[in-house]
Amino acid sequence: MSFVPNELTPPVPVAEGVLVHRNVMVAMRDGVHLATDVYRPAVDGRPVEAALPVILERTPYNKRGTSRTEWSINNPKPKSREELAIHLVRLGYISVWQDCRGRYDSEGHFVKYLSEGEDGYDTMEWLAHQPWNNGRIGTQGLSYNAHTQMALACLNAPGLAAMIVDSGGFANAYTCGIRQGGAFELKQATWAYHRAQEGTDEVTARAVAAENLNDWFTRMPWTKGRSPIRWNPEYEDYLLEQWQQGTFGDFWKKVGIYAAGYYETFPKVPTIFMSSWFDAYVSSTLENYVGLKGDPERPLTLIMGPWTHGNRSQRVFGDVDFGPAAYFDGQIDEDWLSFREKWFARYLKGETDKELAGRVHVFLMGTGSGRRTEEGHLDHGGRWIESTDWPLPDSREQNLYLHADMALSASAPEAPNASISYNFDPADPVPTIGGSLTSGEPIFTGGGFDQVESEEFFGCKRPGLPLTARHDVLSFETEPLAEDVAIIGPVEVELWVTTDAPDTDFTAKLVDVYPPSEDYPRGYALNITDGIFRVRYRNGFDRPEPVQPGEVFKITIVPFATANLFKKGHRIRLDISSSNFPKYDVNPNTGEPEGTSRRRRIATNTVFLDRDRPSVLKVRVCDNIGRE
Repeated sequence: MSFVPNELTPPVPVAEGVLVHRNVMVAMRDGVHLATDVYRPAVDGRPVEAALPVILERTPYNKRGTSRTEWSINNPKPKSREELAIHLVRLGYISVWQDCRGRYDSEGHFVKYLSEGEDGYDTMEWLAHQPWNNGRIGTQGLSYNAHTQMALACLNAPGLAAMIVDSGGFANAYTCGIRQGGAFELKQATWAYHRAQEGTDEVTARAVAAENLNDWFTRMPWTKGRSPIRWNPEYEDYLLEQWQQGTFGDFWKKVGIYAAGYYETFPKVPTIFMSSWFDAYVSSTLENYVGLKGDPERPLTLIMGPWTHGNRSQRVFGDVDFGPAAYFDGQIDEDWLSFREKWFARYLKGETDKELAGRVHVFLMGTGSGRRTEEGHLDHGGRWIESTDWPLPDSREQNLYLHADMALSASAPEAPNASISYNFDPADPVPTIGGSLTSGEPIFTGGGFDQVESEEFFGCKRPGLPLTARHDVLSFETEPLAEDVAIIGPVEVELWVTTDAPDTDFTAKLVDVYPPSEDYPRGYALNITDGIFRVRYRNGFDRPEPVQPGEVFKITIVPFATANLFKKGHRIRLDISSSNFPKYDVNPNTGEPEGTSRRRRIATNTVFLDRDRPSVLKVRVCDNIGRE
């Protein structure tokens, strides 16, 4: 774009030595103006004119609101975004907050994710022309605010000097973040419902809020004008477009949702990639790290905790306590803010020659006692591992084969013909009980849980029964382990399958099975990671094809990577089924265009487990990592 200057609004004092220019309306290339707050240091009530490094954060969550995650153990009250800006200004930066297009004070039409590349670039270009900017701009942010960073970086925005990408930043939204394995992630539906009530007129907000979301989740898929967000059409429009764009094509290669397509030209700036094993962006984070590592001019740091989305100063997630080492605080650094301060001081101001990048911090779950804590949670525990690379250099591949007697073992099947069939009824999907989830409340929540039906989980009809009691859940287990097994790295499940439907799904869930104990008389089946695959994409995500009668084929389900110590006496379990709702949308088995079917049919699905068609769980094991 040709640069269009914008005059700053009159400065307003907000704290001793800090002024803000509120709602500077920065022009984008199409003439839309985005509301931007610029916080600057001041002396005697006047802005300091010296050029300083800038820290930018772009958000759809109200630039003048309060972040739910800007707190630490020692400072438990969350900072507002203004309080964080004041803090950064006092450290010698200019802090800039901007409302994303169509959100709060910004002009324009909101289309989730797809404006952030160009808008971010134009904002960075505007910043680069300001006399108070010394030419070095750092970006930071969690979740959507991580997506906005990766989007502008894909276009090599001017002035970018350092990034902190926290729990977001799409590598490929088709395979993680919007869809997985061809299925649609329904956190997009809950997010749209809640956000459609914000920054809009009161009548629209009240109309959306009046809808019963629980009831609407029993009436999926939603279609245009038949959804709880129909009262806010721009949100309904983008949501249904994501839902119905089932095939990987040009839609999914757009800036903002496909950083993997820009790795070769990606800016060489120091970057932190951070996520956690129960976050929805495990694959995005790890794919970005692996895709961009190896260039000394682009130093990277990777951090993977045991947390749910952005909750780095906690230790209990779901029903599981990951122990005192689970916090970021006091483990990786004093706290997350202190770590960021050092990062920006090094890479924006050059205050030290010490290289802060180049480390991989991975939390290994599962080193706890297995007892019930005083607060009533499973003591699963864990500890941090530090390395120089991901996957960990000393890991090795391990195959565990599925057998017709429901065993899971390192021995390949020898039977000439073996299979198990089950009926998958889309009207009775397997309920989601925890996992790598975010933004799902009040319908679903992330974290670790015993895989037993309970009234607290949407769709559970038989409280107290384990999911393995269902006929449509095939549960394969190892014998009790003779020694600790540390599974750390990518996870894949190869299945030979068939179905009598033109389309269906297969799901896989890795489970750490505790033996019966005094605290848990029935044992405890802890979900570790899961995935899904829609079989119309068996020949490629860009080539949907209906299944032909009698066709037998191999699929690969890719659950998120993980790091878990399966302790001696535990069992490694793999659950195979065809639904995990409401985490993913339910396949109606009709083969109709995705997100449109008003019909359902029961599918008979078959998994083969024989010599010529072996189904197998593929993991990476670290032999020298166990309990301290």
